[in-house]
Amino acid sequence: MSNRVFLRRVTPEEKQQVQRLARSQTAPIRLVQRARIIAGMLDAPELSATAAGIRAGLSNAVGAKWVGRFNQEGLAGLEDRPRSGRPRTHSEAVRSELIGLALQKPSALGYPFALWTLERLQDAFFEREGVHLSDSTIWTWMDEEGLMQKSLRWRRQESWFRDPEKRDPEFAEKRGPSLPHTSARS
Repeated sequence: MSNRVFLRRVTPEEKQQVQRLARSQTAPIRLVQRARIIAGMLDAPELSATAAGIRAGLSNAVGAKWVGRFNQEGLAGLEDRPRSGRPRTHSEAVRSELIGLALQKPSALGYPFALWTLERLQDAFFEREGVHLSDSTIWTWMDEEGLMQKSLRWRRQESWFRDPEKRDPEFAEKRGPSLPHTSARS
């Protein structure tokens, strides 16, 4: 049987901050739930850390962990700690530059086309910033920004248009005159 974890003496300022965070609707939910554990124990000192965790909507094993971290580190102990994993390859500045470029019309930037394709955006970004981004990175960032659903529609670039050697300079002459519009029926 484990020992009961008690909440340390909390200053009035800490109590106010914990209660405000526990009521927050804009803070990350994990942080709010952790603050609710502490607030629950402040409101009902007889409440155990496990019971406070369950009341906050967490599993019964984590209440004591968050009370212990709060006792040692204060409000900072309720924050997520850095996790292991591969560090980011590109900075937020690179991401912001890409999003900024994608939101502009290519023709306004001097490009001979009106719409971005994934390949065109990738090439333009490399040309402007000197940074190569993979297709999947661009796709992921655009999706995370919500641009895939809102403003951007990817267009597939036709191979005959992309490759200059495949373009026929006499195309207009060879195809002949366009058909006239049909007259309206009477």
